[in-house]
Amino acid sequence: MDAVFVWILLVGVGLASAVAVGLLARRRAAAHRQLAEMIEGLPNPLQLVDRRAQVLHSNAAAREFCGGERSLDAVLAERLPAAPDALDDGIDPGGAGADALTRLAANASNGAAGSAELRLRPRRSEGEVWVRVTVRPLAGLGGALLWQVEDITARRQMEATIRAEQARLVDLFERAPIGFYSVDAQGRFRFVNQTFAEWLGRPAEMLTAGMTLHEILADPPPADAPAYAPFAEGALQGEVRLQGAGGQPFEAQIVQGLAAADERGEEGELHTRSVVRHLTAGRAAAQALERSERRFKRFFDEAPIAIVELDRGGRLRESNPAFAALLGEPAQAAILGEPLARWVEEEDRGKLRAALLAARERGGQQAELRLRGARELSCTLSVSVVDDGSGAAAGFVCLLVDITEQKALEVQFAQSQKMQAVGQLAGGVAHDFNNLLTAMIGFSDLLLLRHRPGDQSFADIMQIKQNANRAANLVRQLLAFSRQQTLQPRMLNVTDILAELSHLLRRLIGESIELDMVHGRDLGQIRADQGQLEQVIINLAVNARDAMAGGGKLVIRTYTTAFKQTHRRKGEEMAAGDYVVIEVSDTGCGIPKENLDRIFDPFFSTKEVGEGTGLGLSTVYGIVKQTGGYVFVDSQIGQGTVFTIYLPRHAQRRNEAAHEPDARVARDLTGIGSVLLVEDEDAVRSFSARALRNKGYEVFEARSGEAALEMLRSDVALSGLDLLVTDVVMPRLDGPSLVREVRESRPNLKVIFISGYAEDSFRQRLGQEEGIHFLPKPFTLKQLAGKVKEVMGEGSA
Repeated sequence: MDAVFVWILLVGVGLASAVAVGLLARRRAAAHRQLAEMIEGLPNPLQLVDRRAQVLHSNAAAREFCGGERSLDAVLAERLPAAPDALDDGIDPGGAGADALTRLAANASNGAAGSAELRLRPRRSEGEVWVRVTVRPLAGLGGALLWQVEDITARRQMEATIRAEQARLVDLFERAPIGFYSVDAQGRFRFVNQTFAEWLGRPAEMLTAGMTLHEILADPPPADAPAYAPFAEGALQGEVRLQGAGGQPFEAQIVQGLAAADERGEEGELHTRSVVRHLTAGRAAAQALERSERRFKRFFDEAPIAIVELDRGGRLRESNPAFAALLGEPAQAAILGEPLARWVEEEDRGKLRAALLAARERGGQQAELRLRGARELSCTLSVSVVDDGSGAAAGFVCLLVDITEQKALEVQFAQSQKMQAVGQLAGGVAHDFNNLLTAMIGFSDLLLLRHRPGDQSFADIMQIKQNANRAANLVRQLLAFSRQQTLQPRMLNVTDILAELSHLLRRLIGESIELDMVHGRDLGQIRADQGQLEQVIINLAVNARDAMAGGGKLVIRTYTTAFKQTHRRKGEEMAAGDYVVIEVSDTGCGIPKENLDRIFDPFFSTKEVGEGTGLGLSTVYGIVKQTGGYVFVDSQIGQGTVFTIYLPRHAQRRNEAAHEPDARVARDLTGIGSVLLVEDEDAVRSFSARALRNKGYEVFEARSGEAALEMLRSDVALSGLDLLVTDVVMPRLDGPSLVREVRESRPNLKVIFISGYAEDSFRQRLGQEEGIHFLPKPFTLKQLAGKVKEVMGEGSA
């Protein structure tokens, strides 16, 4: 979520710049409202508070977390464990508790962002809960602070699991029913495990503090025995008597090996690796040893996470099969002796060196690394030090946990949040432009009533109207991307749609590109807006044409597929069910990997200035998503690109009857009746009122929902009102709320909503009420008059 915070901060800075001009308090309130709208749908609890710690806004997740409009810091403080020692497990460097919350708020008030990880008391049936609390000041918003709570329980549980596994490994080595020790060339103990120390009746620390191997022998060693061995020169194993606990000697078998020259570290010092069996304990101990060895080998070989032992230079001494499988290496033995850095991406090798150095100085360390194997890998590296007995590091034990999929999901989640935020912004901008364009197109229509073809001003007015219509098309593309356009879905046969489009597509792509359509059988039907679906295919075909400047082949293939359960592709979950698939592939230049994650962003384009708006693929994305489908892209440089669209499939049925009037037939748009027009934009209201009066209607105007209610209650002339035409988004009392109140006393009043937003954005708030119609902005004089006449004529025939 860091990317989301950075974006929110940038928006905050931009809004703060606007505050400096004009009415400061009003602009600051507007900035707060806009920021509140942006964070409302984000999944993590987010809360905006002022410098007095008063809550300005909580998003839906924060309200759910707090159980209402309460401050996040107060709820967090209530859920902290009562005992101070229960706040942390000793590994959290930031600490936790009420002091941490107070410190975060104080630092943020002074302009410094901060975060802390806290353990909270669970609710109901929850287990242990960990959260990361982040507080950031928002520059330019009057000292406002943004609080965020992120659930990190899964990460903390994974860390605890890794620590537990490491502790089990150490315990297994220390408590195995067999002794281990290592001595240097002078016979001084470098290492003794706990089992061997207990057999000798001496603490391991005493043995490694300067005692020698020959001092613990119950019998004098052979005359030619070297200091590091209890046997004669050259012997590597044998039975000896050792001085046990309480001075009682015991029989033991010692098997030892000498470290090879290349295993002796930088000093080249000789040392042994010795195993001691307690023979006095009988053959039962031998059986226990065998079981222990099998257990250790099984634990090491069958561990689901990669485990490696490194020497002090970072080279592999030992590795388990999981490590070879992680890297995709066929032969495990072939990788021993190689530096671990060989499989680490060059940019991350510094992180590996830093982790090893830090582990040598301070103990266990963790780092995230990218590895080079059969595929791209991201891993969490946990490092523990192998002590040489004198306090120095003789090597390292490393655990590598594959987090590739987790990182991919984090990146995809951040991308989806960015697309959602940009979509909300695009939708808001499009709504404001639609109001302006409605006025421009409308007044152009009014002027054209007085200036006929041949008039000196006719051509100028037509230029204004045509350019306004071009702007309206761009706004529609913005709404398509933000999934806020008004669709008119119906049952469609994809094969028929593509067949009708084939001639147009051939003209669009030119003679140098071959078009091949491969139609699947028994596709069934889809429910979509035909015009928008055609726009998707055209946009993809045009993009493919531009990618094949020297000619090539464009293939449009259709087929069906089905998922019996939720299917994941490229981090996106597709619902189970039947789908109609439209695959558009070309043999063009391909899309660079660094651009693949951005191609659906609005206004992103690799074309020259003037050759595109950067909205083509973002429009495709928005239309497919609003239709309930999915779109994916695969590309290889120099080979081409494939766009794959999945649309929900419906069973084959008879085509729905089309009762739409033929737009080419001239219609009489005049009428009679009374109309109440409610619109807070003066220009839109003025044009609409004049247009309807010109067509013969009696028009009453109101500039707000409150004014409309007052007129309906007090104006006798409105007692027989025939039609209410109202904007959807208005301050204080919006259109849907106005209609609900009016219909309490006039249940049969006909209503037309006009809005720059999609019909779906308010339709669900009205339930199943009848007599509700919709006219999207921007609209022309003919569209307005035609819609009014259509609605006024309902039920009168």
